[in-house]
Amino acid sequence: MTTRIDKRFAELKTEGRAAFVTFVMCGDPDLDTSLAIIKALPKAGADIIEIGMPFTDPMADGPAIQAAGLRALKAGTTLHKTLGVVRAFRKDDAATPVVLMGYYNPIYIYGVDKFLADAKAAGVDGLIVVDLPPEEDTELCLPALKAGLNFIRLATPTTDDKRLPAVLENTSGFVYYVSITGITGSASADTTQVKDAVARIKRHTQLPVCVGFGIRTPDAARDIAQAANGAVVGSALIDVLRSTLDADGRATAKTVPAVADFVASLAQGVRGAKQAAE
Repeated sequence: MTTRIDKRFAELKTEGRAAFVTFVMCGDPDLDTSLAIIKALPKAGADIIEIGMPFTDPMADGPAIQAAGLRALKAGTTLHKTLGVVRAFRKDDAATPVVLMGYYNPIYIYGVDKFLADAKAAGVDGLIVVDLPPEEDTELCLPALKAGLNFIRLATPTTDDKRLPAVLENTSGFVYYVSITGITGSASADTTQVKDAVARIKRHTQLPVCVGFGIRTPDAARDIAQAANGAVVGSALIDVLRSTLDADGRATAKTVPAVADFVASLAQGVRGAKQAAE
C-alpha cells in the first residue's frame, strides 16, 4: 500500500531534490495557533509535517521541545485533540504527509487499536515513537503497518552495522537519522559525518534517509539536503515560535507569520541543494 509519504518521496525524486520536513508541537502555545501554523507550513515550503504529541516525560527532547510540550499540555492538549488538529488540517490539505511523533505512553493509554483507527481516519500517514525499540515491534509497529501507517524508525551515530538490520526490519516511509549524539537542539550537524552515515544506512535499505537534529539555518539545511533525502528541522522552529510569545507565553500577531517566514527561508535552503548538487 502506498502512503502519502511514499508518494511525496517519489515526487521529490522526479524533481531531483530532498524533502524539507518540519516538526512542530501540537497545541503550542494553544490549539488554534498550532493549527494555523500547521496550515501555513506547506505554503511556506514544508514537504512533510511532523507533529509532536505532547508528553510529560519527553526523554529524547532538548529544552526547546520540552518547553513546547509543557506549553501544549498547559493549554489542554491531549492525544484526542491532537488527532482533531490533524482532522482539521486535512479539510484543506489532502496531499501533505503528516507524521505524529512522540512517546508510547499516551498511545498505550488511548488504546493501540483505537488510536491506530482514529489516527488513520484523521489523516495521519506515519508514526515516530522514539521509546519503542525493534524488540517491541508487536506492541505498535506491526499493528501500525497493518493499519496502513508508516512506522518510521530513528537511527543514530551509535547504531552500528550489527544493529541496523534490526532497526530497519519493519521500518517504512523513511529512516530518520539523528545526526548528533544527544538530545534535540543541542549541537550542529557535521555534513561529512552525515554523508558517511547516510551512505552506510543506504547499504542496508532502499528507504529515503532524512536527517534531523542540529539544523538551524538555511545553509545548514542546504548542506544536509545535499547529503540526504531530507532535512528535518524542529527545535529551531520552536525557538522562533517562542520568541514571539508574550510575557504570559501566549501567541501574538507575530507568531504564525514569524514561523512561516522562517520555514520559507529554510525551504529555500533545501531547494538550493538541488542546484548545488547538479
